Amino acid sequence: MAASFSGTAGPLPTCQIAVVVSRYNDSITDKLLAGALETLAAAGVGDANILVARVPGAWELPLITAEFLRRKSVGAAIALGAVIRGETTHDEHINRAVSLALMNLGLETSKPVAFGLLTCNTVEQAIHRSGGNVGNKGIESAEAVLEVLRLQHQWSQKEPS
Repeated sequence: MAASFSGTAGPLPTCQIAVVVSRYNDSITDKLLAGALETLAAAGVGDANILVARVPGAWELPLITAEFLRRKSVGAAIALGAVIRGETTHDEHINRAVSLALMNLGLETSKPVAFGLLTCNTVEQAIHRSGGNVGNKGIESAEAVLEVLRLQHQWSQKEPS
C-alpha cells in the first residue's frame, strides 16, 4: 500500500509563523490579519510563535517575508495585502512581481508561504474577500500554511535515518 499523507490533521512542528501584512488598504488588510490570527490561535499556535510585521504596501511583502524565512526559528510565512485595480496597469505589475517573488521564496527556503494578497478589480470585491460573502482570505491563507506545515512534519517523521 502506498504511503498516504494529509495535512488536515495531526501535530504541528514547533516553529514560529510570520504574518507580513500591508498597511495599504488597511480597512481590508486588518480583516485579513484578524482572520489569520484567529485561525492560528484556534490551531494552538501560541502568541510567542506568531510574528506580525506591517509593511507599507504589497510591494514590500516579499522582502520582509524573506527576512523572516531566513530565520531558523521561522517555519512558515503568511503574506497579506490588497491591491485594487485603478485607472492604469500598475496593479498588474505589482501583483505579478509579488506573487512570483513569494512563490520563489517558498521554493528557495522549502518553507510554506501563503499567498494572501487580494488582487481585486474593485473595493467591493476586496470587502467580500476579507470577511464578506466570499469568505476571508486571511483565514484561508493561515489554513493553507498550517496544512503544509503538518505535511512537512509528517514527511520528516517518515524519513529514514
